[in-house]
Amino acid sequence: MTAVKLRPAQHEPQAVVGRDHELAVLLGSLEESGPLVTFVHGIAGIGKSTLLGAFVARARERGATVLRVDCGSIEPTARGFLGELRRAIGQSDDADPVARLATMSGRVVLGVDGYEAFRVSETWLRREFLPALSSNARLVVMGRDLPSLSWFGPIGVAGSVSVMELGPLDDDAARALLRSSGLSDEVATRVHRVARGHPLALRVAAATAAAASDMFLEDLAAQRVIQELAGEYVDHLDPSTRRALDAASVVRRATVPLLGAMLPDVASQDAYARLLELPFVRQASDGLALHETMQQAIATRLRAEDPSRHRGYRQAAWRCLRDGLRSAGSGDLWRYTADILYLIENPILREAFFPSGAQLCTVEPARTADGPAILETITRHEGPHSAAVLHAWWDRAPQVFRSIRDRDGQFAGLTMPFEISAVPRSRWPQDPLADAWLDHLRRDPVPSGQLVLFSRRLLDRTLGEAPGAVQAAAFLETKRLYMELRPRLRRIYWAAWTILDMLPALTPLGFVRVPEADVDLDGRRMYSVMLDFGPGSIDEWLAHVAARELGVPQDDLLDLEAREIVIDGVRLGLTRLEFALLRYLMEREGKTVSRADLLADVWGYRYEGDSNVIDVGIRALRRKLGERAKAISTVRGMGYRYRRL
Repeated sequence: MTAVKLRPAQHEPQAVVGRDHELAVLLGSLEESGPLVTFVHGIAGIGKSTLLGAFVARARERGATVLRVDCGSIEPTARGFLGELRRAIGQSDDADPVARLATMSGRVVLGVDGYEAFRVSETWLRREFLPALSSNARLVVMGRDLPSLSWFGPIGVAGSVSVMELGPLDDDAARALLRSSGLSDEVATRVHRVARGHPLALRVAAATAAAASDMFLEDLAAQRVIQELAGEYVDHLDPSTRRALDAASVVRRATVPLLGAMLPDVASQDAYARLLELPFVRQASDGLALHETMQQAIATRLRAEDPSRHRGYRQAAWRCLRDGLRSAGSGDLWRYTADILYLIENPILREAFFPSGAQLCTVEPARTADGPAILETITRHEGPHSAAVLHAWWDRAPQVFRSIRDRDGQFAGLTMPFEISAVPRSRWPQDPLADAWLDHLRRDPVPSGQLVLFSRRLLDRTLGEAPGAVQAAAFLETKRLYMELRPRLRRIYWAAWTILDMLPALTPLGFVRVPEADVDLDGRRMYSVMLDFGPGSIDEWLAHVAARELGVPQDDLLDLEAREIVIDGVRLGLTRLEFALLRYLMEREGKTVSRADLLADVWGYRYEGDSNVIDVGIRALRRKLGERAKAISTVRGMGYRYRRL
């Protein structure tokens, strides 16, 4: 079997073939009369990133200052986007990158790649970031989907938005690309017949055809070209590179530590170098990124052929990421969050954080003009008492409302997620549900400095509580708030008439019923659920969800849902602080936890010297643990450490 010929590790950027028209359109945005925002959309593998790279090079040749943002490598929030701009400009964390852009002479271009990964924060980009840009700036945005029609309304600045679809290469360009790979005219014709101008398929087929002279390309079904080509390509790799590629296919980004964890018997630096030589792998700021289409095809094949190895790689990756997360600084926190998220296959979480389809609705702060539609929607779907409460919220605290709009920009529904300390209590109306949640918080408080979300109501203008595009958009908005409020977000409360029907899907995510917070309104019961993320906020929660899904062995001492310890089948209840203290130590198994961290994260106090509250808590836990009390050891002068016995 002939091995696939890999590209040199030190390679020039790929030449752009057959995109002269598209490049001319993008370069036109540099002109004074050019559009403020240019969207380029197309299916995966069609060459959007390659086109952006070529445009960036040519724009710089014409004197433009170009900054590039890879949305797949940043936190999908305003904080993440602005942080990446600061990094590109060379600013400190507290500097204003938008103001700095305005001081730059000449044309400034922001090239935004992989925009589908950032669309959860599209409203901020469109309504806040874009109007703040100076007239010398242009945005070129690459993504899979058409932009929502909201982009074509008033955006607060003079300018325009243009859209260009990126399609397959024409026949001449496709054949030229194949000939540049060293294929004969005969083989190039066969490859082109199947790849049909799709650039990624052309590149992979060309690399495979050079090694697989017996490959019957004509037999491949058009819709399975990439999957079949991925299989052919992998089959012709040398064994070491194939193992590295299989392992890299199950993680979001391949790094040297991750490869070392998944492939402990190989030199991880060598595996990393081998991956970098592949034609569909690029060096991103946070590791090696496989082209998504190829990555999915390779991971799917690995899972089908060797499910045990597939799961083993993911479990090893989880352990590596969990250890890294515990010591990650604020600048690296998102990378670990995104990597752990990628390991999770729960359909609710996957769709919420990585939407698979086009965005049908957008979410933005409610406008005064939305008032009639909001009140009409509430009246249509709520009883008199419930409607009166929600109307009072609109009158007294309209800032908690978010309007959900369809692709035409029309009001389609509402959602009411808010961080409770952000709304003065004097503005809260009389609300039996909110009062019940506050009462639960008083009885089971969160540590000082940690935040709580109330998701008060979610209504589709037509469907009410029923699932649909409005509900999906609202869930996406909630996940944006999760990211925005981490690492201080501790808990979320949510209620609905039909929430019991959703419990089978919510329970694996950690949601629990709060029956004492159920309320009767208009002869119906509204049921409450709560999700406590734990002291480590969103990142800790995601790590737990991933561990359960991956079947990573867990210490069975603590029953998280019952908040009890279980020793030889005997259950003992824990106080709120005992539970929080034991959970905190167990989640950092083997690590020494300082007294200052315990006071801050469990008790919510600032460390100001000696305090015996921790000693009292540890003694109480040890008494309840009995023979297993030795699991908690004292590290003199430092703190405490938990190790399972």
